[in-house]
Amino acid sequence: MPPKSKVSKRKSEPETKEKTDDKKSKIEESTERISKWLFKSEPETRMEKGVDMRFSFDDLKAEKNETSHWDGVRNYSARNFMREMKVGDEGFFYHSNTKIPGIIGLVTVVREAYPDHTQFDPKDPHYDPKSDKAAPRWDMVDVKYVRKLKRYIPLSELKELHQKHKGSGGPLRNLAMFTKARLSVQPITEEEWQFILSLENETD
Repeated sequence: MPPKSKVSKRKSEPETKEKTDDKKSKIEESTERISKWLFKSEPETRMEKGVDMRFSFDDLKAEKNETSHWDGVRNYSARNFMREMKVGDEGFFYHSNTKIPGIIGLVTVVREAYPDHTQFDPKDPHYDPKSDKAAPRWDMVDVKYVRKLKRYIPLSELKELHQKHKGSGGPLRNLAMFTKARLSVQPITEEEWQFILSLENETD
């Protein structure tokens, strides 16, 4: 991640491939603009083309002003979600591709979508030779560290609650991470946000 290197150091888990080159995102079952999001990133070392793709929540905190751009997204739906983001939107920071994946903390969007520089860098794992500088294909947003949750909320807990809520009509019945394509950036409804946030106060 800049400023440490010109080459991207962030890479979320692999995203679902799309057949359509440039389709619009659809935030279903909501008539209001989504302002809450889930951002996935890998907290452990994984080398790709000689670059360490690790970028943990602590790495974000260590960045200048505790802020970094969310580069490397190469899925059109995820990119379009970022294009819908506004300054002040909130997000969960999710650790993926790790022994116990889950939500670790909170971030906020501090800069709206603008061209992702890594698409033009041949040395970057996210280089896209088909992207035109006159009409960039990929965008990114800037996010800022807010705080760690009072406790780590693991994927297994979220999945169990999702299964229960599907039958009971609970808040996590339609949680995108279980009902939609696997993406590194996903929408969270206000109802889902409030419920997941409340989980940090629960103890075994």
